[in-house]
This record gives sequence, C-alpha cells and structure tokens, in this order.
Amino acid sequence: MNTTAKNRISTKHMVLIGMFAAVLAVMSQLSIPMPSGVPATIQVFAVALCGVVLGWKLGPASMLVYILIGAVGAPVFANFGAGLGVIFGKTGGFIIAYPFMTMLCGLSEKVKPFWQKILFCLTGLFVCHLFGTLQYMLLTGMSFPAAALLMSLPYLFKDGILVVAAAAVGKTLRTALQASAVRA
Repeated sequence: MNTTAKNRISTKHMVLIGMFAAVLAVMSQLSIPMPSGVPATIQVFAVALCGVVLGWKLGPASMLVYILIGAVGAPVFANFGAGLGVIFGKTGGFIIAYPFMTMLCGLSEKVKPFWQKILFCLTGLFVCHLFGTLQYMLLTGMSFPAAALLMSLPYLFKDGILVVAAAAVGKTLRTALQASAVRA
C-alpha cells in the first residue's frame, strides 16, 4: 500500500489521541448518579474539547480508543463503568455517539467565526443526545418523546454550556499546540 507522509499517523498524533482518551476517562468519573440512569457528568465537555483540539480525523480516533478501552473492561465509563453491557445498555447510545460528536466538533476547525464553531459543536451535542435517546427508547419500549423527556431534555442546558465552554477552551488550546509545534 502506497501512503504519503501526510496520510500516516505520527507518534505525536498517537500521543494526543491517547491523552484525550485519558482526559475523557478522567472526566467521566466526575459524575452524579441520577434517577433516570443517565449520570450528570462533564463528559460532553471532554468530547467536544477533543474534537475542537484534535480535529475531525484524530478526534474520533481518540473516542474510539476510549470506547475500546472501556469495552475490554477498563472502568473508564461514568461511575467506573466498563464492558459491552454499558455500551449496549440503556445509556450506551451516548457513548456510541461520541466519535460522531467529536467529528462534528472537529469540523469547526474549518470555519473562522466563533459562532459557527459553536454551531458545529452544538450539532454534535444534538447527535449525541439523539443517539442516547434512540438507544434508550429501543431498549425500554418507550416512545421517543417520553425517552427524550427523561434522557435528554434535563441535560441539554448543562451540556450546551459545557460544549460552548469546550469550543472556547479548545480554540485556545489548539492555537497553543500549533504554536508549540505539537500539532502537525
């Protein structure tokens, strides 16, 4: 297979992917269990930050590493959860959506106005909540409106603020990494 240097993943990229998977693993533990079964966490901050900093290609790779680490049993999911049971359980749709959310947040690197970056990140958040709600709905037999009312709506305001904060912090962090030649 003939690949160019541009398409190869560098050691720097592998380190960044691993670091952001670790950041998400740590932020996943900062959670408050809720009666709905969806813990109140700051995970979406880490997911959005990953996308904004690493971009639309490396960001999803970082989320896939996080998911694979959790799938094989490392307790990286919220409340030290692990395994395929979490991923395919009632709240696993949110986790499955992380690579897609990160990709959308990462696409924000291609736009200049900050409000457009926020729009990409909020679209990613919408996709995350949609996946989470749909999986819960399918596993419980609830209607979509009932599942959304339980699994998504109570968290949207908090998550929206976290995503906007991640867009702001991520923009600054990405610029700093590029200036220090850490980001190729």
